Amino acid sequence: MDTTRAYNLPIHNHPLFRSPLFRYFECDGCHVKEPIYGGYICNEPSCHGWFHKECAEAPPEINHYPSHSEHPLLLTNDDSQSRDNSPCDCCGKKLLSPYYTCPTCKFKVDLICGMKPSPPAIENPICHDHSLVFLKKGEVDVPCEACKESIGGPSYSCLECHVYFHLDCVHLSKEVNHPCHPSHPLKVFASEALADNCDIKKMCYFCLVRPENVMYHCLMCNFTMCFGCTKHPPPLVVEDIKTHNHPLWLFSTSIAFTCKFCGLEDSDTTKPYICLKCNFVVHGDCIGLPRVININRHDHRISFTYHHGRRSTECGVCRGNVSQYYGAYCCSVCTNYIVHSLCATRLHIWNGVELEGTPEENQDIAPFKVVGHNLIRHFSHNKHILRLLKDINVIHDHDQCRRCEACIRIVDFDPIYACTECPFLLHEKCANLPTKKRLVFYTVPYTLEFFEGVIYCNLCGMLCDGFKYALKGTMQDHYIDVHCGSLSEPFSHNAHLHPLYFIRTKDRYCDACRRLPSDYYMLRCHECDFHLCLYCVNLPEKILHMSDEHPLILYYGEKWNGCGGTRNWCDVCESELDPPSNWLYTCSDCEVALHVQCALGDFSRLKPENAYFTKEGHYKVVFNNRYTRPFCSHCHSRCKAPIILKYNDGKDNGYYICSLSCLSSCWV
Repeated sequence: MDTTRAYNLPIHNHPLFRSPLFRYFECDGCHVKEPIYGGYICNEPSCHGWFHKECAEAPPEINHYPSHSEHPLLLTNDDSQSRDNSPCDCCGKKLLSPYYTCPTCKFKVDLICGMKPSPPAIENPICHDHSLVFLKKGEVDVPCEACKESIGGPSYSCLECHVYFHLDCVHLSKEVNHPCHPSHPLKVFASEALADNCDIKKMCYFCLVRPENVMYHCLMCNFTMCFGCTKHPPPLVVEDIKTHNHPLWLFSTSIAFTCKFCGLEDSDTTKPYICLKCNFVVHGDCIGLPRVININRHDHRISFTYHHGRRSTECGVCRGNVSQYYGAYCCSVCTNYIVHSLCATRLHIWNGVELEGTPEENQDIAPFKVVGHNLIRHFSHNKHILRLLKDINVIHDHDQCRRCEACIRIVDFDPIYACTECPFLLHEKCANLPTKKRLVFYTVPYTLEFFEGVIYCNLCGMLCDGFKYALKGTMQDHYIDVHCGSLSEPFSHNAHLHPLYFIRTKDRYCDACRRLPSDYYMLRCHECDFHLCLYCVNLPEKILHMSDEHPLILYYGEKWNGCGGTRNWCDVCESELDPPSNWLYTCSDCEVALHVQCALGDFSRLKPENAYFTKEGHYKVVFNNRYTRPFCSHCHSRCKAPIILKYNDGKDNGYYICSLSCLSSCWV
C-alpha cells in the first residue's frame, strides 16, 4: 500500500491518501459509523475526512441504474440537499453529501444506494424461508429478525410473516463459515440463552462489544463474534512496509503478547497481527502509525522510532515511563522529549496529518520588529514606536494606574514597552507573546489577535478584553484569553513544590477554590494529585486594592497562619475567612485580608472606562469607588468587586451589575 501518493478523487474536495490505520469512525462517504480498515484519509488539518476504500473510489458516473435507466447519475458533493432534508429517492433516508443525482430529472440517491442498489425482491434469501421485498425507510423503527437490532432505514420484509431485515443482514444465515474462524462454523445464539454459563465469552473477540440480543458463537473454541464484525471483519492480512517488511497475519486466538509499537502488554483494545518469520507482534490499532507528526504539547515535529535507546524517560503527555525497547515518538531538536506512540496519536493531541515527506515551514511568529535600541514596532500598535522602559514610577492609587493593553493588568514594577506618542503600553513579557502558538486545547495552532471587544473564555470562565488567542477555520471560531493562552508545561506555581501538567477531567474539584473547572482543563501534579483550575492558576501574585495602601499578596490556604494573619473576616464583604481551605489576598503589615472574589471580582480583565455594546444593551466598565457602594440591579446586594458594570438603557437610568452570574441572568 502506497501511503505517500495523493489521489484526486471526485468523492472529496481535497487530495486523499491511502491509510493502513484501523479506526472506528464515520465514513464521510456513506456516513456509516463502523471500523474502517485500509481506507482513505484527507491530510488537510481542518478536514480529517475518512473514507472506506470502496466509498473513496466511487465512480463519478453511473449508467443504467435499475430504477432510473434513461439518464446517467453523476456524483456530487453539493450539500444543499442535506440542508433541505431531501430524502434519497431509493431508500427514503435523509440525503447526505456526497450522493448521485440526475441533472435532468432531479433524481437523487445516496452513495450506498447508488453503488449497491438493492434489488426490489429476493426470491430465495438464506436468512428466511420466504421471499423478501424491499421497503423504503419506515416511519416506525422495527427490530431486525436476524440481529434483533432496530432498523432505522430501509429494510427487506416478508409480507407473509411480517418480519424485517437490515439490508446487509439478509445475507447472513444461522450458521456461517467465517474466514476469521476457519476451524468450525459459527452459529447464532440468543444472548440470554448463554447468560447463565459463566465460562462462555460473551464479548465479541474483535470489537469487545457484548451483544445484547444475538451473537455468533463457536461452542468448541469459546469464540464469539457480533453481527457487525461478522458483516465487516478486520482484514486477515495487512501489508504496510512502514509497519513491517513482511505481511502481517491476523491472529484470532487469545494470546499474551507485548505490542512492539506501543509497548502495552496483553491489551484488549485490538487483536494482534503477527509475522512468524520475525517474531513480530503488533496491535491492529498500531498498524500504520504516522512517521512524522505535530502534536499540541510540543513546538517541534516528532518522529516515530522503533527503539529510542534512552533510559528513564518520561512521556511528554501522560508523564509515565517510556520503555526504550518499544516504539515511541521523539523530537530531534529537544533530545529528551519522548511520547508514547498511543499518547501522541490521540484524537485531542494529534491533528491527524502525516508530515513525512512534507518540508517544514519556518514561520515568522515574532510579534514585533526591532527598529532601534530598545525600540520596537509591535503588530498590535503599528502606527507608533514602542520604547522599552525598565525603571518605572509605580502609582499606588488603584484607580489611576495604567494598564497593559494585552493582559489588562496594572503596570507595576516589571519592565514595559510604552508608546512614544500615545498612552499605549505593554508589559515586556506580553509584548513577546508569539503570534502563533500550539496549545493543548486544540490540535491546530492558535493565532494571537488584538481587537476592541470582549470574549468569554471557557477555560477560566472570565470575560476578557485585550489580546486573545484565536482559532479560525474550524466549525466555529474559538477564542481564549491571553492568560490561558500563555500557560505552558511544565508549569511552576508558588502554591506547590512540584511542576504541574495539563489534564482533562470532568469531576475533579480545584484544590484552591473547591469548584469544578469551567471547560474540563486543569493543571495537575502527578506526584501529589494536586489540581488547580485555570482561573486559580491565572490569579496575580500581587494586586493593588483600594482597601490598603500597600500591595496585597496572594496567600495559599495553610501558609496564611505563618504570615502574621490574625484577622478572620474579609474586609470587603465582612464574612468569615477560611484560610486553610481557600486562597486569599492579604497585607501582612496592615493585617488586611480579602476573599479572592472580593479582591478581583468577575470583571478584572475588562478595561475600566471602556464601553461595550451588545444586543442586550450598552455596558460601561466602572470603578466601584464611591463612598456608598451601589446596589446590583439583579441580586439587589451591595456591589463588592472593585470593578463593576454600569448598564445604560438609553433613558439616562444607570443600573449596576456586580458579577458575571448576575449579568448572565439579565440576558435570560
